[in-house]
Amino acid sequence: MSIWEYANPKKFMATTAPAVPWLFALGIGAIVVALVWGFFFTPADYRQGATVKIIYLHVPSAMLAINAWLMMLVASLIWLVRRHHVSALAAKAAAPVGITMTLIALMTGAIWGQPMWGTWWVWDPRLTSFLILFLFYLGYVALWSAIEDPDTAADLTSILCIVGSVFAVLSRYAVNFWTQGLHQGASLSLDAKENVADVFYQPLLLAIAGFILLFLALVLLRTRTEIRWRRVRALDLRARRD
Repeated sequence: MSIWEYANPKKFMATTAPAVPWLFALGIGAIVVALVWGFFFTPADYRQGATVKIIYLHVPSAMLAINAWLMMLVASLIWLVRRHHVSALAAKAAAPVGITMTLIALMTGAIWGQPMWGTWWVWDPRLTSFLILFLFYLGYVALWSAIEDPDTAADLTSILCIVGSVFAVLSRYAVNFWTQGLHQGASLSLDAKENVADVFYQPLLLAIAGFILLFLALVLLRTRTEIRWRRVRALDLRARRD
């Protein structure tokens, strides 16, 4: 069986239908457990106090804000190379979810930054690149809405996605590129010395897993909706011709 079989809308709809409810249930369940565990059953940090617990929202949302754009990049490249409509619609479906994740990351970052830095916002390299990524998300959605022909919209938004990927990478690695930035290093790393303490690490992993599952559920649901809208539009055009 080839993975490209799932580029067929009928195959995609049949395969994803049973998966969406499970992804929603597992994702929401994991997030609820992680937040209750993290906020109520972990101690305050000796430096950051209770503010450290914002990581259970900030870190997963920031990770998905970046990786959602990278997922859109892969789907856009598939569209440009193989012209599979499901991939273009999946990229379109992921954008509003990515916007939400980016907004959560920016807001929770500001909530954490105010007591830590004494201000809600600084023009730190990672924060600035993250804000630009947010603007690219908005531009991507606006471009889809502004162009009537779906294939033309898919082509132009794919190009925009490729350009915006630079800022997705900068958002992820800005701390490594510019060491003078105020933003702290990664909370999760292959180097165990850079990870948060185990008491925070375990609920954080569960929160990340929950956010990933919820992201997949939302993207699949929105992609299925986009496919249905595409079918309705095609039937409407056919009815007008007849």
